Amino acid sequence: MFKIAVCALLVLASTAINVQSSIWTSKDQKTFAQIHQSGWGKFILNFAELHLTTGGILSELNSEIEKLIDEMEEELAGVHHEFNRRTDVHNREVSRLEQEIQDKERELFNAHDFYDNVLIPQGERFAAQLEQLQENIAQNRQTLEQATVQRANDHETFEAQVVEHNDAIAAIDECLQLLSTLEAPSLAQVKKVQKNLVKIQNSLKKHNQFQIFVKVLLEITVDSNFADQGALRDIVVAFNNLRVELVDSLNQITADEADQVAEFNAQVIQLNQEHAEFQRAVVVKNAEIEANTTKQEQTLDLIDELDADLATLNGQLQAENDDYAFATDVYNATVAEYNKEINAANQALDLLNQPRFQDYVKSQLKGA
Repeated sequence: MFKIAVCALLVLASTAINVQSSIWTSKDQKTFAQIHQSGWGKFILNFAELHLTTGGILSELNSEIEKLIDEMEEELAGVHHEFNRRTDVHNREVSRLEQEIQDKERELFNAHDFYDNVLIPQGERFAAQLEQLQENIAQNRQTLEQATVQRANDHETFEAQVVEHNDAIAAIDECLQLLSTLEAPSLAQVKKVQKNLVKIQNSLKKHNQFQIFVKVLLEITVDSNFADQGALRDIVVAFNNLRVELVDSLNQITADEADQVAEFNAQVIQLNQEHAEFQRAVVVKNAEIEANTTKQEQTLDLIDELDADLATLNGQLQAENDDYAFATDVYNATVAEYNKEINAANQALDLLNQPRFQDYVKSQLKGA
């Protein structure tokens, strides 16, 4: 309709109403000025003048102008309808985007919270536990090494004690063998018995419980010439008693060594079992650390993705608001233009139905 109006305005441009005519009042001239601000208002007045000066009927003109006004009002209603529809679409889109933004912000907060308050402390705890396990393994191996060294030292001591006891028992057996043959011993035989006692004393010098006994035997043999058979028997008994003590002592240290070996073997088994448990725990802990590290990386990737999604949604919301603001400006400008044109058309319709307009047309016809 606006294209038709433009063409009509070009055709009617030469038929402009003479607003300076004496027929018009100052109020009419102001009305003309307002109407002429509108393309449609100016068109109607010019068209009305042309229509009437060419023999047209006023009622027909009124009917056509009213149709024109109705069409503009209908078009304005369409503008309102389209804008209301656009507003509904905008409100739904804004509501959807704001809800998605809120959901995305909640996801982002939860991801940060999970990373900062769960994964990081968990990773630190796993690292501390792994370090403790490694310390336990080192302590376990150190304990085993120390126990092994101690066992070797104890066994070496045991073997030395066995040698000492066996040497002492052999010396006693030799003394007993000599004493069993003595009736009138020679000086050389006495010296040999005394030499064996010194040997026994040296062999048992680390065993205090035998030192006094050996010392007494040594003194007796020094003071005795073994001629007294009663004294000889007492010496033989004393040697036999010492031999029994030495055999019992040898048996005891052998039993103690067996107990210590069993205890050491049990300790080694226990330490190796603990070491195996620690090693298995290290494998598990390393797997947990690896899983934690992977989860941290995945969570950081998720945070980046959520940040990007959130930026996209905010961008979409801003674009929608900008687009709607532009549509609102266009709508307001269009409505204002339509209202101006409709109001001017109504003013023009009212003016052309005034008797003065008809008088003006008649005067124009007479002048022609």
